Amino acid sequence: MFKITCLFLALAGFLFSCQPQTQTEEITSDSTSLAVEEGVRMIPIQTPKGEFKVWTKRIGDNPTMKVLLLHGGPGMTHEQYGNFQDYFPQENIEFILYDQLGSYYSDQPDDSTLWTIERFVDEVEQVRIALGLNKDNFFLFGQSWGGMLAMEYALKHQQNLKGLVISNMMASLDDYEKYAKEVLGPQMPEAVFAELMEIEKNNDFENPRYMELLAEHHYPFHVLRKPMDEWPESPAKTIEHVNPNVYVYMQGYSEFGITPGATLKGWNVKPNLKNITVPTLVIGSTHDTMDPKHMEWISKEVKNGRFLLCPNGSHFSQYDDPEHFFPGLIGFVKDVDSGKF
Repeated sequence: MFKITCLFLALAGFLFSCQPQTQTEEITSDSTSLAVEEGVRMIPIQTPKGEFKVWTKRIGDNPTMKVLLLHGGPGMTHEQYGNFQDYFPQENIEFILYDQLGSYYSDQPDDSTLWTIERFVDEVEQVRIALGLNKDNFFLFGQSWGGMLAMEYALKHQQNLKGLVISNMMASLDDYEKYAKEVLGPQMPEAVFAELMEIEKNNDFENPRYMELLAEHHYPFHVLRKPMDEWPESPAKTIEHVNPNVYVYMQGYSEFGITPGATLKGWNVKPNLKNITVPTLVIGSTHDTMDPKHMEWISKEVKNGRFLLCPNGSHFSQYDDPEHFFPGLIGFVKDVDSGKF
């Protein structure tokens, strides 16, 4: 089991040292604590290690357009989608926020055997059934790790989907690592990138310099294109609330690839994309941590794809390029629903 890294705590501390503090009550699986929040439902999930509950919140009501949002991480939260409420309700698109097992608002079992792609896919299927989603109304949206999970779900259960959205995620983590180290890294000052690579080479991720350099030279350019003390509360909260046990076990510590030993190392579904036949939107961003050309390629590999480029966006393109992100996303959902796609 990986030790818990202090990097997330350091990043959260940096973000919130410059923001007004508000009290956030942790939501547990105690149904009495949830009754006051409209639309919230704790869904029981069966796993090889017993039953647990995951947090969901339904916003809106549309019989033919229901979008289930898969957050990133692994181990982050639905809070990365905080600004969706400023766009979807006005278009009469129902959406469901959802914290995957292990995330802040859901149960957090201390058992690393649960952190597998296959089990998360099964979890999404159980959530779908509980929410009554089907091929006549079910749009699955995944961003970053959520995009990986959405691709894996589609490859196993696409008969249940009306539409699929893969946002800011490549189909191969080896390709992602190559892009990060050969394209993004060299955009930094040479000495900065060299120091980061030396820290990674020495596995010295507890070194505070690692986060200091990323906070100045990486996150404000490729994760959300604003100075970090100006990040909106929602994406800042999703980082503050990350479960490092899940994140580090599956992804590792590195921001330039997957740490050796992490369970996602070598993940690749490129050969299988041709088997995805449902209407699919792939969203890429010019300044993303992920290669936008690779994401355009994904849109051509699937049988029924469309590509949306956010030219001003980065990894959280819903925040730094909403002018392109939301019209493109909403247009896709409505085109599929109306039969125009």
